[in-house]
Amino acid sequence: MTTPTPSTLDAATLRELIATGRPPRLLDVRTPGEFETAHIPGAYNVPLELLREHRAELRNHLDEDVVLICRSGVRATQAGQTLAAVGLPNLKVLDGGMLAWQAANAPTRQGRRRWDLERQVRLVAGAIVLAGVVGSVFVPGLVWVAGFVGAGLAFAGITNTCAMGMLLSRLPYNRGASCDLDTIVGHLRGSAGKPS
Repeated sequence: MTTPTPSTLDAATLRELIATGRPPRLLDVRTPGEFETAHIPGAYNVPLELLREHRAELRNHLDEDVVLICRSGVRATQAGQTLAAVGLPNLKVLDGGMLAWQAANAPTRQGRRRWDLERQVRLVAGAIVLAGVVGSVFVPGLVWVAGFVGAGLAFAGITNTCAMGMLLSRLPYNRGASCDLDTIVGHLRGSAGKPS
């Protein structure tokens, strides 16, 4: 049995929904560092890893319409499948994610600039491959390091997951402000103030 993929909505439609004064619940599933860099005003940061781990508890605090947001839509779709599996209805994914939102010149709260997680993965993977190939001139077995990284990237493309991205998201650079379950639940209940 496959988990249903949530439907999408475009940036213009989301802007109209927000303008009605009764916007859907906006959950941004990027890392706290990515969220601090730029996010939609009114969005709550619920990193994908935390959402997966605590999906059942979060489901209890999400009974209205929910729009899931990430950089491009991939992680938000994964989050939607996770929440749909615990019975949460009314899920939508922002088509094209923050890239589409910013391309539409929609309102965005800006913070300190950081590299996107995808760009970090490209840098680290490329550096490892380059080091493996160059190093194999002196230590022939190092070429297998490059092959291993290439296999990992192929697997990431096939499965639409990225182990390197998950590891990089745990670095202090990507963590940003503390993002724990109690704080998130407090925001969702409205007892800890408004989202940023």
